[in-house]
Amino acid sequence: MSWMKFFSGPTPQKLENRGDALCASGHWGPARQHYERALAKLEKSTPPDPYHRRQLRQKIQQAREALAREHQRSAMSYLEGGYTQDAREALRLAMEVSEDEGFRKDVACQLAAMDDPPLERREATSPSNGDDPGNPIPSPEEYFRALRHTLPEDVARAYGHYGAEFRDGYIALNQGDFATAVQHLEKALAAHPEADSYIPLELATAYLNLGRLEEARSLLEQVRRHHPEALPAYQLLCEIYWEKGEPAQAEALLASLPAHLTHSRAVMLLRGETLCRAGRYVEARDFYCDMLEAYGWHEATIQELAQAYEALNELSDARRLYGDLMTRCRGCGARPAPQAAHKYAEISFAEGDRGTDLLEIYLDLVRDNPANAALYFERISRIYFDRGNTNEGERFRAFAQRAGDEITSLDGEG
Repeated sequence: MSWMKFFSGPTPQKLENRGDALCASGHWGPARQHYERALAKLEKSTPPDPYHRRQLRQKIQQAREALAREHQRSAMSYLEGGYTQDAREALRLAMEVSEDEGFRKDVACQLAAMDDPPLERREATSPSNGDDPGNPIPSPEEYFRALRHTLPEDVARAYGHYGAEFRDGYIALNQGDFATAVQHLEKALAAHPEADSYIPLELATAYLNLGRLEEARSLLEQVRRHHPEALPAYQLLCEIYWEKGEPAQAEALLASLPAHLTHSRAVMLLRGETLCRAGRYVEARDFYCDMLEAYGWHEATIQELAQAYEALNELSDARRLYGDLMTRCRGCGARPAPQAAHKYAEISFAEGDRGTDLLEIYLDLVRDNPANAALYFERISRIYFDRGNTNEGERFRAFAQRAGDEITSLDGEG
């Protein structure tokens, strides 16, 4: 998957929304990264919302497990093609990502069944594999190679020449350890100061997540000069301008893009987000409507348009779009993204809906988004009370209290 496909705004909710969209399309690795960035940003708020924090942790875990199983499927494809070494690396990466002991044991059995004496001898002498031969983990080089598989070929090739400091920094960055990433990437940049290096892009990403905006901006301007088609640099610069409350700067930046990129969907989404950041919601609404007409139905565009409707207090239109998202997901066999269902349910509830369909949506949300179970049980309780069913209202109010106590307890532990 190209590194230039997916974009998100700087707020935890925006990042989470992008993660939900990525999950819905099966892009588990980028989804996990978006959730981790959302959690890192949420932790900086005072105080962080415990329900939202718990929700993001659960989504990170779900994305990790889905990603691990994707690595396992890739390993089987490699094995069928005769690429034994690639298969073994993918399986070891699956074990590194997953925390499901049953799954890890299955993968360990698959590894044990692969007859590869040279690698076994290497494992016996390599400290990176730990002391337990039944619980192998990928070496940093194997992990780095797997991460580079997701990049365009020329970028992956360049990354492979930047040395161990870059490798360790890039791994830390992808694991959400931004401080460690900075330590390694700064050393890598000092060792590879050439003007056309991609190292500044990754270091700027780490700086941005640590709130070091000016340092990130300076590096990204360097990347933009030498790689004018590197869309991630524009995206990160937009995030900096949005964060600093300078949407006009973002608008000027996007106007400087090479002409053949200006009408790509990714850039159009950045333009729409910039209008929203400027508080120009009417223009943003019309812009997203034009996008849908020109490019056809697209989940990210629908989400952004729905949020513009919300900002304009045009809630019925927002509800209609969230309902459309849910219907489309069901139509293609996927479960609706919890965020779309949450928005649809909350707007419906605010507009006075107390129907059975809404009850069912809230019950599904309890299962799909347990971090918000207390809220959903409280809504169910209110619906029953408003319908005159006191017994069920009291029962679900008790569930809401219990769920709230449980979340508070878990948050205290974490």
